[in-house]
Amino acid sequence: MTTAFIIPDWPAPEHVHACTTPRHGGISLPPYNSFNLGDHVGDKPSDVEQNRQHLIKAAGLPESPRWLSQHHGVGVINSVNWTRNISADGIYTRLENHVCPVMTADCLPILICHKMGNQVAAVHAGWRGLANGIIEQAIGKFKGHNHDLLIWLGPAIGPTNFEVGHDVVTAFTDHSSEAKLAFKQTDSLHFMADIYLLARQRLNALGVTAIYGGNFCTVEDNEQFFSYRRDKNTGRMASLIWIAST
Repeated sequence: MTTAFIIPDWPAPEHVHACTTPRHGGISLPPYNSFNLGDHVGDKPSDVEQNRQHLIKAAGLPESPRWLSQHHGVGVINSVNWTRNISADGIYTRLENHVCPVMTADCLPILICHKMGNQVAAVHAGWRGLANGIIEQAIGKFKGHNHDLLIWLGPAIGPTNFEVGHDVVTAFTDHSSEAKLAFKQTDSLHFMADIYLLARQRLNALGVTAIYGGNFCTVEDNEQFFSYRRDKNTGRMASLIWIAST
């Protein structure tokens, strides 16, 4: 099996490694075809495990990823406190060779790196997590100044495909009136939401300006990405970051 990983285009130090997995390159059968890494979506467990083992080898990971049980919350754990099946939507580390992953299939994966390369984090940000403060929780884990952080926004649902209702708009505009710029009304009940812009607004408000990526659409690119909005029953991609031994 060959796997064409998506590598962030950002000025992270060389010893900080990061990637997002594509949907192809594994062994899962439809509708999870083929490189599904989610063990909670109904796929055959042995196929998921084989895909995860392939990920370790193909990406040259120093350990098995510290998989999270994600629930659209705002919990961000330190990698040293990780246990199997721990409930969290983000993971932070200052230690070498601790692989921090999040899984997505339309939600926004956010990878964070300190410019010194001594702290990293991975965050799963759906609209609920964004509205409730997952970015603020993750940034709060980092030591030092926020303007020293680098951000990569990975593959998520694009602004022309993310239809939402008034409840989602209100969840953001109640926090900041600036959020209304991320919504375009299409009729009396619906809006198109720009999850990338919503994330940038939250990051900018924290003094984080070095933001990269954010030009994907999981719904539109069926060849490269899983999409829950498009397919409902589908697999999950992983976005991972770790500090390699120096």
